[in-house]
Amino acid sequence: MEQELDYAEMLEIPVSTVNVVKKKGLNLFKRKAAKPAPQTEPSPQFEEADELKNLVVDSVNERVGAYVYAEDLSDPQTELPAAVTARPKKDKGSIIVLSELVAVCVIAVAIFLTNIFMPTSVINTFISSLANGTPKKSEPAYSDIKLSAVVSDLSEAEITVSDNGVLSFTAEGAVYPVCAGTVASVARDGETYVVKIAHTSTFSSVITGLSSVYSQKDTAVAANIPFGYSDGNTQVQISMYDGETLLNCYTLSGEIPVWNS
Repeated sequence: MEQELDYAEMLEIPVSTVNVVKKKGLNLFKRKAAKPAPQTEPSPQFEEADELKNLVVDSVNERVGAYVYAEDLSDPQTELPAAVTARPKKDKGSIIVLSELVAVCVIAVAIFLTNIFMPTSVINTFISSLANGTPKKSEPAYSDIKLSAVVSDLSEAEITVSDNGVLSFTAEGAVYPVCAGTVASVARDGETYVVKIAHTSTFSSVITGLSSVYSQKDTAVAANIPFGYSDGNTQVQISMYDGETLLNCYTLSGEIPVWNS
C-alpha cells in the first residue's frame, strides 16, 4: 500500500500552463467488480482492508483526474518587421540654395585672393567701378573734336586769331558754338553777355561781347544752331580752354578753326 501511495505522489508533475484544456477524469484504477461475497459473513479484518483499498483507489483517481494535459496553444510570436529607416527626400529648392551659397563663397574667396595678389586685375577694376558708381563714358580728347565756324557762311564778318589763341570778330549776326556742348553759365557784363559752354568735362569755350543769348544755363547746344547774337557794336571774342589752360594750338582754315597737326 505504501508503494501505491508513492506512485500516486510521483504523478504530481508540475507543468507550465499557458492554455489549459481540461480532460475528463481518467480512472486509472478501475474498481474490480466485487466478487460475490460468500454467504458467510466476512470477518472484520477483510472488511477493513477492502475499505482502505477503495480509499487509495479513489484518491489516485481523483488526483489523476485533476491533472490536465498542458499544451502551449498560444500563437507563435511573430517578429515585427524592422522599422524601415525613412530616408529624407532631397528638396530641390534646398539643393539650389546650397549650390548658390557655395558659388558665392567661392567668388568671395577668389575676390579676396585677387585683391591681395592682383590688385590691378580685371575683376578688381570691374568691382571698383561698381563701388564707385556707373563708370563714366570715355570722352574724346579736345584735339579729336572737329571744330566749326562761329559765324554763318553768309556772314561778312572777318575772323582773326591772336597769338594766344583768341578768336575775334566785329560784325552783326548770329553766333554759333565751336562744337556741340551744354551751356554751363550765362553772365551779364555791362551791356553784353558772357557765355561759357562745356563741350566735355575738361574742354570748354567762353564767348564774350554778345548782345543777346538764346539759350539758358544747362541747355544743350549744337554746332549748326546759333545760341547768341551780336549787334556789331561790340567785339565778340571766343576763347577755348582745356581745364584752366587757354588753348592756342589751332589755326584758321577760311572761317573754320582747325587743330594743329
